[in-house]
Amino acid sequence: MQNNYYFLRQLTKQVETKILGLKLMECFSQEKDELVFGFAAARGKNRNYKEFYIKAVILPDFSALYFTDKFERARRNSVDLFEQLMDLEVTDVRQFQNERCFAIDFEQNFSIVFKMYGTRSNIILFHNQVVIELFHNRIVSDKNLIINQLDRTIDQSYERFLSEGKDFRKLFPTFGKVVNAQLNVGSTTWEATQKIVEQLENPHYYLVRWEHQLHLSLLPVGEIIQEFEQPIEAMNAFYIAYNKVNTLDDEKVEVLRRLTKEKKQTEVYLQNSYQRMESLDSEVKNEEIGHILMANLHQIEERAERVELFDFYRNTTISIKLRSDLSPQKNAENFYRKSKNEKIELEKIVENIESREQLLAIINGHIENIEAAENLKNLRSYLKANGLAPNTKLKIQSYRELFKRFEVEGFEILVGKNSKNNDLLTQQYAYKEDLWLHARDATGSHVVVKYKAGKKFPNAVIEAAASLAAYFSKRRNETLAPVIVTPKKFVRKPKGFADGQVIVEKEEVVMIEPKLLS
Repeated sequence: MQNNYYFLRQLTKQVETKILGLKLMECFSQEKDELVFGFAAARGKNRNYKEFYIKAVILPDFSALYFTDKFERARRNSVDLFEQLMDLEVTDVRQFQNERCFAIDFEQNFSIVFKMYGTRSNIILFHNQVVIELFHNRIVSDKNLIINQLDRTIDQSYERFLSEGKDFRKLFPTFGKVVNAQLNVGSTTWEATQKIVEQLENPHYYLVRWEHQLHLSLLPVGEIIQEFEQPIEAMNAFYIAYNKVNTLDDEKVEVLRRLTKEKKQTEVYLQNSYQRMESLDSEVKNEEIGHILMANLHQIEERAERVELFDFYRNTTISIKLRSDLSPQKNAENFYRKSKNEKIELEKIVENIESREQLLAIINGHIENIEAAENLKNLRSYLKANGLAPNTKLKIQSYRELFKRFEVEGFEILVGKNSKNNDLLTQQYAYKEDLWLHARDATGSHVVVKYKAGKKFPNAVIEAAASLAAYFSKRRNETLAPVIVTPKKFVRKPKGFADGQVIVEKEEVVMIEPKLLS
């Protein structure tokens, strides 16, 4: 909201107190998208006069202002601009009504208009209300602007609110996306809209993180980082913070958006799968119908299309639709075949649910780690290591691809590949009910046996996992090696510990022969 109309209206009031009556002493550009205005009461070699600088940053995808009492101009690579304004006094600072632009008026009918229109931002020099120079010549349409037509009158009455179907955006097009997100089109009341307007006209200023990005807001939304009383102070803090985290946030936002989309798709898939499972559970089973038919073959007439029989599963009567071209026995066989397909479908649904739940856990883990990244180096390393780098096709690896995988008596055993991979396995892919193993007093792989609901870990499975833990460790060549066995809930990683390093709070030790499973 650094270019929001309601913010600029407050900002220009304060800017006026800073520069009214001062003269423009210099105007120059050191970067192609930056323009600096230097104001002072008079010229002086030792700079003993009051000074005030406005730096305008007009990038294709970002525009903002920065204010300071001191500014050191580079000795090289800077060019003077708008030289017609030199030594002219500021006579007014005015905000255009319902527009994201304001003007600084000078003597001799000169004006500088700051048009803060997002991707179409520009700085325009007028003389006698005619455009004479543009900072960015690429925005050709700005040559046709008429300064006395920039004010925009909008009917913001209750009657119009009703006539527009309670669409507040038609009355208040300058709210901006942060404010719009706090209201619902069509269902927001006039009172709620007026309350927002009152907040915007009598604001506090907030530096916030909202939807993974840094914003200057007039409303307390998202994560509030800092609060300010004055607009210039707020704008400067936003500009400094934005420059500091801009690249980091940009890279975060891109991948977080992709992950959030993938997360929503996965959640929808899971919801549909659970609904399908529920419908299969609630329906009369095809196998049961087959049994009912087989128990009553003598009561079923040949070529019957429907039959009423006693349902001994539910102690009631059931109506069964039959194929008239099949015998009663063949109809029963047909229901048995459907039952087989039904079981296959149910097994597939359960398998897919397990896989998608693991995927959802992976996505949530990625989102949490990316949001927590505090510098660009760590973020890029994490994205590269996990195949999530910007401008690459999003590939979220299944845990089956991330770790060595074995199966014993239907139990899944996962083995870490290196220290970082061990951390990934233990911290993100192991749950408190899983079994955790590691060679005692030796470096090696973390090993996890995945828990199966309602089933104990068989001794054969524990021994196989222990053999793997010993094999993938420095104890590989020992005849018998000690291996820690404990539920994952007793394993924790304190902050500051190295990759793969953990504390085990409760353990059992088994002696086992290091062995790779065939």
